[in-house]
Amino acid sequence: MPDMAVLIVLNQARLWHKHGMVSHRSPSARSRKPLGAARLDELALAYVARFATSRAKLTRYLARKVRESEWSDEGDAMAACEAIADRMERLHFLDDRQYAAMRAGAMTRRGLGVQRVKAQLFVDGIAPDDSGEAIADAEDKAVAAAVGFARRRRFGPFAARASDDPKDRERQVAAFVRAGHSLSLARRILAVPPGDADALAALDAEAAFD
Repeated sequence: MPDMAVLIVLNQARLWHKHGMVSHRSPSARSRKPLGAARLDELALAYVARFATSRAKLTRYLARKVRESEWSDEGDAMAACEAIADRMERLHFLDDRQYAAMRAGAMTRRGLGVQRVKAQLFVDGIAPDDSGEAIADAEDKAVAAAVGFARRRRFGPFAARASDDPKDRERQVAAFVRAGHSLSLARRILAVPPGDADALAALDAEAAFD
């Protein structure tokens, strides 16, 4: 049998006969378009106009565009990404502290807890100095967020009827934890039975003071 090198040569010969040439470039490499700092700046402006974003997220987006393209400028591409992010900050199109407050507030209103807020801000690349106030505000609203989560999911005091199944309780506790709430807060809310108006009013009152 012919060895692997011979098979490769024969295969290339067939391709040459069929197409007239053999390309060693991948389709993705052939389709890459030139990209320079000026075009990268345009992409950044379009991105911040469309999305509320953090500096880290914008920089990742620009770096991805660089990887997908053929860099055409003499300067370093990653340095260009950082310089553009600096410019967006000077123009106040980027503000990580404001972004953190917006992001955390939206998550809290959706019924998500402090741990989810912390995790998301970390993923978004928000530094501790910029995320501290947003996390503190989420901690202050922990009860309100947990009550809102229970109301949306019809858990505990918002259930149609009480359940004595321990597995149901475990699943509900797990759902609270996945949503970023503490175990103790989850158990406390789930301990309120459906129809207990006084206990529910106490929870709502506590949440109102968050």
